[in-house]
Amino acid sequence: MEKFSDVLQTLDDASQVLKIELFNSDGSSAGVLENKPGSQGSVKVYYHLYRMYGEISLDAAVEGLSLFAEHTADAENCPGKHPNVDRLLNLLEDEKPLTVKVTEV
Repeated sequence: MEKFSDVLQTLDDASQVLKIELFNSDGSSAGVLENKPGSQGSVKVYYHLYRMYGEISLDAAVEGLSLFAEHTADAENCPGKHPNVDRLLNLLEDEKPLTVKVTEV
């Protein structure tokens, strides 16, 4: 299995992204990822998914879980430890896509 740190090197730069807002189908907030230490890797993954799929769909969630590599297994074993991975795991269950708003510099 690839390591998350190796996966990140294959994704496009997301340093211009200030934050990514996620919304449920009813318009309510599903979370915010800010581009700051501790969440920069998640921002890079979600930005990649947004650019590939235009939303966080079921297919995007499957790819995202693959990209999160070892963090996906850790999230499955320790719910709540990786909220940005948990969000993708939850999408596999409810299959309700999330809309995305990206704020860039």
